[in-house]
Amino acid sequence: MKAKNKYKQISTTKNMLVIVGLSVVLGLASCQQEGAAEKTAKNLDRSIENTEQKIEATTDKAERVVDDVKKSLSDKTETSEQFIDDSMITMHVKKAILDDPLLKVFQIKITTVNGIVHLSGTLDSKESVDRAIQVATNQKHVRSVQNKLTLKTDIPSEE
Repeated sequence: MKAKNKYKQISTTKNMLVIVGLSVVLGLASCQQEGAAEKTAKNLDRSIENTEQKIEATTDKAERVVDDVKKSLSDKTETSEQFIDDSMITMHVKKAILDDPLLKVFQIKITTVNGIVHLSGTLDSKESVDRAIQVATNQKHVRSVQNKLTLKTDIPSEE
């Protein structure tokens, strides 16, 4: 009987070792396979990474749009300032011409574009033309003067 009990103990021990061995093998095998939680975590990580990339791209695009808007506003402000500056230059040139005793009797058209004064009209002498150019040139912020002034010619009428 002792032999039978000993055989049973050995058989039971062998069975236990087989069960433990199988458990270890199955445990190791299951560690290598991804479970649902691991797959979900990886998908979540990928989604977060994609979202971060999209946010970064959108932020970059928004910054470019803001820079473009700033530049546009700056350009428009510069244009507005130039218009105001040109208007002020024209006003100063007109006042100076009206204040000049030699020129105040004449109709001289004055326009200014980007600091360049354009004079046009008809005057009666070369001295008046030269004086108008000199008065306009001497005004503050005038970059140059474009002369389109003409001389009045007296054509004797046939009677």
